[in-house]
Amino acid sequence: MTTTCGPLDGLIVVALEQAVAAPFASRQLADLGARVIKVERPDGGDFARGYDTTVNGLSSHFVWLNAGKESVVADLKAADGRKLLDRLLEHADVFIQNLSPRAARALGVSARQLTARNPRLVACDISGYGSGGPYEERKAYDLLIQSETGLVAITGTPGTPSKVGISIGDIAAGMYAYSGILSALHQRHRTGRGAALEVSMLEALGEWMGYAYLYNRYGGTQPARAGASHATIAPYGPVRTGGGQAVTFGLQNEREWAVFCSEVLRRPDLVNDPRFGSNAHRVEHRSALDRIVGGVFGELDLSEAVGRLERAGIAYAQQRSLDEFVTHPQLAARERWRTAQTSAGPVEVLKPAVTADWPNPSGPVPALGEHTDDVRAWLDALEGPSPERFDPRDDDDAEEGVQV
Repeated sequence: MTTTCGPLDGLIVVALEQAVAAPFASRQLADLGARVIKVERPDGGDFARGYDTTVNGLSSHFVWLNAGKESVVADLKAADGRKLLDRLLEHADVFIQNLSPRAARALGVSARQLTARNPRLVACDISGYGSGGPYEERKAYDLLIQSETGLVAITGTPGTPSKVGISIGDIAAGMYAYSGILSALHQRHRTGRGAALEVSMLEALGEWMGYAYLYNRYGGTQPARAGASHATIAPYGPVRTGGGQAVTFGLQNEREWAVFCSEVLRRPDLVNDPRFGSNAHRVEHRSALDRIVGGVFGELDLSEAVGRLERAGIAYAQQRSLDEFVTHPQLAARERWRTAQTSAGPVEVLKPAVTADWPNPSGPVPALGEHTDDVRAWLDALEGPSPERFDPRDDDDAEEGVQV
């Protein structure tokens, strides 16, 4: 039975966030029905609002990461802004921030500081390198973290180390923050106590580099940069057909290699070729194998190439452009697109990746400060006028401290 509200309905999340990592985490919570109150600076707000103007004048990053949230503006160096944040924290179940560790401590909003005052709060710090250590205060952007973790060193072609085309370090940190917050909420349900969580981009992306680290440490060499091909399995990657279209396919075991040789390449003799007798041998002789495979596929049109792979039961995919992804027949068949409202009109975005028997809210993307008055009114209704709880802290680190 479909429920009428999301599983996090009634949960209040306060997010002091900018850029990608923290907004990615809090948007997942908003998608599950939580009320996410995004605290932004009055002078432009989240700087991701200014990354580009490609979505009808709005930033593609901001639209992607902030649907379903409420935007509140507050100058945290002024008494009134600090008081507003303090009031929000008193009613929050979850707090997420991605200031630098020093700036968070200076503002008194690090996870440990907040949970010391409110033990039921689930508070999460997201930063580039984590608190403590020689890198604590280094600025951390996604490409820098891709470089520090070794990802750039194993991505690209033999002659050109490359970054991943999306903000994978930010996304990794955001996903671990999201899963950590859900785990802490489950713990609070059992024990009544919240938790102080910390996620660094370096450690989050480092976890995703696990196989490469083990391969390098115990094999003596890092995985080779193989372009769009797999670094340690062959054949596994794209090949061009006679019409110039790219088909990507991959093999996982020796049974598939034998079927691929006989039914796709129609070269059963290759099964017993000593150059290709195991995956390790095929990787060692990848250039020779690529010439053979490319020669066969270069004589086939797309339909024949796909037909052979299909009949042989070999995993394959079309190498799609972003335009082709948007019109993907599987997404259309499963009705995976939804409309989100913005100040510039409706935009089409994907539904949350988890399909379940709860609604997928299509909350609007907030304009800067759009909900400030409504949130103040809500707080007044809850508690009435209240005295200042914090003295303003005139600390320069607190203004420009966002890392990720």
